[in-house]
Amino acid sequence: MTIGEKIQTDIVVAMKAKDEHKLTTLRMVKSALRNKEIDKREKLTDAEESQILTTLIKQRKESVESFTKGGRPELAAKEQTEIGMIEAYLPQAAGEDVIRGVVTGAIDSLVVDGKRPGPKEMGAVMKAVQQTIASEGLRADGRLVSEIVKAELAK
Repeated sequence: MTIGEKIQTDIVVAMKAKDEHKLTTLRMVKSALRNKEIDKREKLTDAEESQILTTLIKQRKESVESFTKGGRPELAAKEQTEIGMIEAYLPQAAGEDVIRGVVTGAIDSLVVDGKRPGPKEMGAVMKAVQQTIASEGLRADGRLVSEIVKAELAK
């Protein structure tokens, strides 16, 4: 069952349960998926659906920051709830230890003539790490990955 199909069945469940907040959130997610599908003019792959959900989560996190800075905790809490609902449809996020292992593996694979890549080669390392994360079907926050890569390259 794809992410879109799961969302559609959960929309029906939310309608029956009369859960308005969940219903509006799921409809918004379905709308975003449908808009991308229309733009692309063909069915979305699982990776594309996951990318759209990741973008929606990132938008919500930025909103939470703005609302907390603006002194609107009730709106920040609402956005935080939506983040939890959307994350339920994504694969489990990789932990810091897993990401650190992927980063060290990527750095080791880029060693040339016994010379480790330095901070200047961060772009190449990030590219290798992102490819590894995607190929293993993991999900990781880009900011966290970037921080770990910087720390490992600085060693």
